[in-house]
Amino acid sequence: MADIDWHYFLELLVSGVTKGCIYALIALGYTMVYGIIELINFAHGEVYMLGAFTGLIVAGVLGVMGFPETGILLIGGVVAVIYCSAYGFTVEKIAYKPLRNATRLSPLISAIGMSIFLQNYVRIAQTQDFLRYPNLIPDFAFLEPISDILRPSGFVIIVTSSLVMAVLTLFIKYTRLGKAMRATAQNRKMAMLLGIDSDRIISATFIIGSALAAVGGVLIASHTQQINFNIGFLAGIKAFTAAVLGGIGSIPGAMLGGIVLGCCESFAAGYLSSDYEDMFAFAILILILIFRPSGLLGKAKVQKV
Repeated sequence: MADIDWHYFLELLVSGVTKGCIYALIALGYTMVYGIIELINFAHGEVYMLGAFTGLIVAGVLGVMGFPETGILLIGGVVAVIYCSAYGFTVEKIAYKPLRNATRLSPLISAIGMSIFLQNYVRIAQTQDFLRYPNLIPDFAFLEPISDILRPSGFVIIVTSSLVMAVLTLFIKYTRLGKAMRATAQNRKMAMLLGIDSDRIISATFIIGSALAAVGGVLIASHTQQINFNIGFLAGIKAFTAAVLGGIGSIPGAMLGGIVLGCCESFAAGYLSSDYEDMFAFAILILILIFRPSGLLGKAKVQKV
């Protein structure tokens, strides 16, 4: 039996956790929207892409003005969050709210159409080629001994994602708006009878999900140092896979599903071939839908008759 290269193993593990944290940030948007209105927002990946492009534009402007890298990252992230939150709010009002009482297929088709529209909008407004994205994350002295395993950008992604997920969990559990979200997700009609404005709750859900996707877009673009109008499609599909894997509608499930998927992809690329990385994600989606459609942390719904 061949000895395990633990250094290489740890490198793949850290890489998988880094990707998984990004998938989890995007998957939270999918799972929150589905939990409340049972809609798969297939335009969510494009919001992630818009966040990355917004960060790039802000970085270009601030770089010319001589801002330090850390300041550019923070300001770019804040602007991307605001811009994408507005986009998420607008998309919900235009593409989904008019179809609230339509058949379930109509909002799905609208979501796919919005996804295609946003892709082509950015392709025309920017370019269809890959663009270089500046590394906005500074080096950290305490990471130098393990710099070959954990890059500063990976460290920032893991820490930021963990903090965001913890804050979101506390927000959903303890705040008034979070409790209203949980009530709407459990029974929207009963929540409306109790005085909860479901339209406001749904809009807030889209805004929060879009903000999280924007954070992921800025961080992963700075990590990979390249960007393209099409990055949101594949990232969105993988984040949807992560949401289903963890149990769509479950916030802890989205976190777990993202990390599990990221690690599976990393080990498949490292020990098999990088050509199998994307195929592995879709294979996991198929298997989870066949053998455990409720996901790792999801619960099967009881049908009342």
